Amino acid sequence: MVKVNVISGFLGAGKTTLIKKLLSEALKGQKVILLENEYGEIGIDGGFMKDSGIQVTELNSGCICCTLAGDFQKAIDELIDTYHPERILIEPSGVGKLSDIRRVVEKAKERHDIELTGCVTVVDAGKCRMYLKNFGEFFIDQIVSAETIILSRTQLVPQDKVVKAIQLIREHNAKARVITTPWDKLTGEKILETIEHPAALLTLDDLPEEHHHHHHHHDGEEHDEHDHDHDEHDHDHDEHDHDEHDHEHDEHEHGPHCTCGCHDHDADEVFGNFGVESPVTFDEETLKAALSVLNDEDKYGMVIRAKGIVPAKDGRWIHFDYTPGEYEIRYGSAEYTGRLCFIGTSLKEDAIRALFGI
Repeated sequence: MVKVNVISGFLGAGKTTLIKKLLSEALKGQKVILLENEYGEIGIDGGFMKDSGIQVTELNSGCICCTLAGDFQKAIDELIDTYHPERILIEPSGVGKLSDIRRVVEKAKERHDIELTGCVTVVDAGKCRMYLKNFGEFFIDQIVSAETIILSRTQLVPQDKVVKAIQLIREHNAKARVITTPWDKLTGEKILETIEHPAALLTLDDLPEEHHHHHHHHDGEEHDEHDHDHDEHDHDHDEHDHDEHDHEHDEHEHGPHCTCGCHDHDADEVFGNFGVESPVTFDEETLKAALSVLNDEDKYGMVIRAKGIVPAKDGRWIHFDYTPGEYEIRYGSAEYTGRLCFIGTSLKEDAIRALFGI
């Protein structure tokens, strides 16, 4: 029997940090495989996970529940047949719909002896309302489809904001366990125990209906419901200390980024991204200066998530994460070249490249 856990969460919520904690504290010694779907052409998180010493399989250039569904099924088959793991952790894209991921895993049960022992959604306590307002189609699906909700960064926001986040979550999922204690106060074993012993396990009947493409007629013309221009949007982020950014930031309210009213979109229709490979070296101060102004929507579009592994001028390698109003810089392992990825809506690629000198 192979245990399977899905660790979902909107862009930048802290999925990678949670997985690292589980691997180092709760799953040490187990044969674990991470199946990761990054939204974007250039995978970054595989590099972040390199130091964990586990097998990481990446699916890039699309979303598991959209363009990569067949690849995802194939990846599960190959991982089980090749590595015979005790456990598979699945980290979907930050804009993946958890209900779709669960369906794919249920399908895999027809061919393999696997058990879905709990699905998690990580929610940034400080950005819950903003993401709910702007990207509810994706954000709500992740909340509704999880047995356990884990709030991240609760130590960085006022208590009343944490309470409000819980209220918003409860409007869509009344049964899930909600972890509110700061992660550094909990052991990985305690978190895993909570994940695997939820109040109630969900079934396929509990999940949101599968989304389909629909057609409408307008003025005698038939066209796909998705034939609209959409702003693009996306994110993903770790929950480490945030350099000089360890303070609360106001949530920015933005108008909805899809106005057709169908609530039936794939991530590729709503969010945009681009990745860059570059040997350009950075110093910490220059990188901080670029990240600190990246939230200027007029200049750069709405950047919801940025991350990268880049060479430093002193020979080390800098790993960075960005979500609106926050960033983290740390030093880590080298990559074969510098890699940066930006996700958001209405991204102004030329301006972003100029800002980072890439």
